[in-house]
Amino acid sequence: MHQNKIQFLLIFLFSFQILLAQKPQKPNSVEIYNQIQKLNFLGSVLYIAAHPDDENTRLISYLSNDKKARTGYLSLTRGDGGQNLIGPQLRELLGVIRTQELIEARKIDGGEQFFSRANDFGFSKNPAETLEIWDKEKVLSDIIWAIRKFQPDVIINRFDHRSPGTTHGHHTASAMLSVESFDLTANPTIFPNQLSLVQTWQPKRQFFNTSWWFYGSKEKYDAADKSNLTSIQTGVYYPNLGKSNQEIAALSRSAHQSQGFGATGVRGEDKEYLELINGEKLKDKSDIFEGIDTSWNRIKGGKAIGDLLTLIATQFDSKNPSASIPNLVKAYSMIQSLDENHWKTLKSEEIKNIIAACSGLYLEAVAQNQEATPGSTVKLKLEAINRSTTPMQLSSITTLPGHINTLQNRPLNNNVSENIASEILLPSSIEYTQPYWLKEKGTEGMYAVEDQKNIGIPDVIRDVKVIFNVKINEIEIPFERTVIYKYNDEVKGEMYNYLDIVPEVTTSILNKVSLFNNGKNKSIAVKIKAGKDNVKGNLQLELSKKWIVSPKSVPFNLDKKGMEQVIYFDVTPPSETSEIIAKSIAIVDNKKFDKDQVIIDFPHITKQQVLKPAEAKFIKIDLKTINKRIGYIMGAGDEVPESLAQMGYKVTLLKPEEITPEKLESLDVVITGVRAYNTVPELANKQSILFDFVKGGKTMLVQYNTPNTIISTNIAPYPLKISNDRVTEENAEVRFLAPNHPVMNYPNKITSKDFEGWKQEQGLYYPNEFDKAFTPILSSNDKGESPKKGALLVAPYGKGHYIYTGLSLFRELPEGVSGAYRLLSNIISLETPPTVPAQKLKP
Repeated sequence: MHQNKIQFLLIFLFSFQILLAQKPQKPNSVEIYNQIQKLNFLGSVLYIAAHPDDENTRLISYLSNDKKARTGYLSLTRGDGGQNLIGPQLRELLGVIRTQELIEARKIDGGEQFFSRANDFGFSKNPAETLEIWDKEKVLSDIIWAIRKFQPDVIINRFDHRSPGTTHGHHTASAMLSVESFDLTANPTIFPNQLSLVQTWQPKRQFFNTSWWFYGSKEKYDAADKSNLTSIQTGVYYPNLGKSNQEIAALSRSAHQSQGFGATGVRGEDKEYLELINGEKLKDKSDIFEGIDTSWNRIKGGKAIGDLLTLIATQFDSKNPSASIPNLVKAYSMIQSLDENHWKTLKSEEIKNIIAACSGLYLEAVAQNQEATPGSTVKLKLEAINRSTTPMQLSSITTLPGHINTLQNRPLNNNVSENIASEILLPSSIEYTQPYWLKEKGTEGMYAVEDQKNIGIPDVIRDVKVIFNVKINEIEIPFERTVIYKYNDEVKGEMYNYLDIVPEVTTSILNKVSLFNNGKNKSIAVKIKAGKDNVKGNLQLELSKKWIVSPKSVPFNLDKKGMEQVIYFDVTPPSETSEIIAKSIAIVDNKKFDKDQVIIDFPHITKQQVLKPAEAKFIKIDLKTINKRIGYIMGAGDEVPESLAQMGYKVTLLKPEEITPEKLESLDVVITGVRAYNTVPELANKQSILFDFVKGGKTMLVQYNTPNTIISTNIAPYPLKISNDRVTEENAEVRFLAPNHPVMNYPNKITSKDFEGWKQEQGLYYPNEFDKAFTPILSSNDKGESPKKGALLVAPYGKGHYIYTGLSLFRELPEGVSGAYRLLSNIISLETPPTVPAQKLKP
């Protein structure tokens, strides 16, 4: 194979392995034995769907753990367009979280994770729209690229390519593109630019993984004739692991915490059904690998390796795994002599991990600090210890980037730790650590990734590594480790993070949306953070014409890495309405720094650094509000309270236990956050208090909830049924059903212009059945659909008002959509009659 293909395979493989590098893997004897069995199976399956959490973890776990097949999941998107149950992060930041959740899921079920460049732009009702917003040719190219580099024998689609309009458009589009790719991957005239890095490849079969969803109900699914389908008994028990396959799958499924997909493990028989849609028919409908040689015989010169690995598995001593090392090293050497490079590269890494595990060979490269800047020196503490009687020698270490090799020639004696001080001089050109797919600005439907080698790599690409070159039985074996940072937490113990490369200085405009609605100047806070010691320069706030900022520049001097300082600028808006993007820029030694460091840190995923443009939206808006005291009950997590504060309201965050008549007495309005009635079970017992609050002359606004997991049937004082209705076309025409209603006129006159510039969608999970006490205010619909009237419902109750809305205020307000602010002000002002004297209005 061509040399750059070899280099690419190594890059591709290492990019997957670094997912496991943050916390050291310390497999036990059972796990080692399973790895040896997998080493002797040369078959692969690629599962294809649209989003994180679309994958069938039962099937992935079964194929990986029972069949021992190399099993990958290609999720076309990273899930940016979904909702978030664990925090306020949306869009690309949510995509980063869901990417990491998929990576954690694959660590559990044994699969591997891949992506295309397609961006999850939100719910789509048909594949035609999906493929119009995605760049179909590029996504097809990415699927073919994934197939050519993964080389699956079998492809399994999660969704049916023949049923457009019956499910999410992304779902059907993923299946349609997968089916289209099946006969193209072996054609050298299709995307020939890929062939300098990979070879053409023809999968043997392609299946559709049907399920009860596609039959309408579990009852219909159970009753259906499935005799023509391939059935796989996935309800197996792994006695050496003490878990059923379904229990492992449930743990994997539960990694999707941001989507609320925690699953309970089950036991007993369980079947998956597959429909053959391409490739050779099966005689034995329980074996998807029928007719495929999954032994080492499929590789020229591989039979002897397979025989040796069979012997190793047969003779494996769980009480003394190190007894297998001589034959494992011999097998490693034999693999290196092979000409074929796909399985050679994969199996070389697998067997190296097994050798390290059998010998208790622990290798680690720890940075002194968690962050470093380009051009700086990273001090390292290296540890190498062999915990077996097998003689070993640490011949040398190689540091990356730079490939600096340092001779060691240290014997690694049994259970004697070798600690080595080292350092790496980072190139001044080294790239900052960040999700590579967010480095360049993409389109609504696609990430911008131009380097073909990087397309599909699941995780952040990290370049700072150490290779430990260890000689075992006169065979030198390179073991690569990504540099990490670790520390001791007094509660949690040993904690791990990766080394991150950061800018010398980052800045952040603290309020991402600032409203100017009275013509007066406003103080704008900008935080500046040092990425290294002794950083000094000047901070500027860059605005468009007609906006005035003072001072023009502010000097700063930060002595220590990590030190932060908040600097204030006075900003005066123009007299007319205006929307601009403000930018904060730090000038250090005549070099501009314009990145905002965003840290995403949840306990179930690896800590992430995202570097976004240091920007904020400034809006000179025609907005009138009325003095109101607002109580906000947080649901799944959103940034609406910050937007309310920008509007000038006093906002009190209410915990469920604080919802008492006494606490509510001081408030004028209560707002529930998105999905509060899905995620806050205590609300079920607080409804009477909240309804009495409304009855007494106050206002309650309930934002959207999903229908399936609602905690109470009486979320409103009148009958109201939430449906799956939504309007995904953010620019769909909005019709005013009650144009004279106060909510449309006071204190702001709402016009069609207020629905311009909305992002991703208009709204979701609208009620489709509601009591006549409710007045529907708005109507809109996606193309070809009937009008949806449940976007905004207002009902008088006692002396007050109850409002339910499925409008995506949680998206529009943080995006600075003016009309969303104006409409929200009117909702909040509802209980005040339009005859209120003008002096009570806040201009």
